[in-house]
Amino acid sequence: MGKLVIFSAPSGAGKSTIVNYLLSQNLNLQFSISATSRLPRGTEQHGVEYYFHSPQEFVDKIANDEFLEYEEVYKDCFYGTLKAEVQRILDNGGNVIFDVDVVGGCNIKNHYGDKALSVFIEPPSIDALRNRLEKRATDSPEVIVSRIAKAEFEMTFASRFDVVIVNDNLEEAKAKALKAVTDFLSK
Repeated sequence: MGKLVIFSAPSGAGKSTIVNYLLSQNLNLQFSISATSRLPRGTEQHGVEYYFHSPQEFVDKIANDEFLEYEEVYKDCFYGTLKAEVQRILDNGGNVIFDVDVVGGCNIKNHYGDKALSVFIEPPSIDALRNRLEKRATDSPEVIVSRIAKAEFEMTFASRFDVVIVNDNLEEAKAKALKAVTDFLSK
């Protein structure tokens, strides 16, 4: 049976960059596509970037216990990990890699225990995180303030993860992530 690798981090810590790097390595990793109740943005397609569902469809799936983890980010805007998506990858002989928020990461780890490796990507500091978010220039100052507040809360979860990697140098963080994942998959 395949294994599961969970990556979580505050927004702007570099988690998605590291996950994309790992997907390009020869590790038989397949990305777990999340479900959401928000509408597609730009060229996003159902089953590629996300599984898009109406809020009611999402609520029905929650009632049917179809999620490993989910969160209502704001009213009628849900994100979650479908059990069927994970099973699809495992049934095809792959290892699953997740890019999820810290609470979701903890929930998936609790569900799978030793079959899962949980990795927390930590920014070097809150100031460094603020600078990254400002340089991205994708969020308003108000959104950045709220992301920083959330990041401070999320960083309190780091000790619940199997591995914590401080991303103060992206190449070093990628190398540490590769080693942690390779070691785990070879067990």
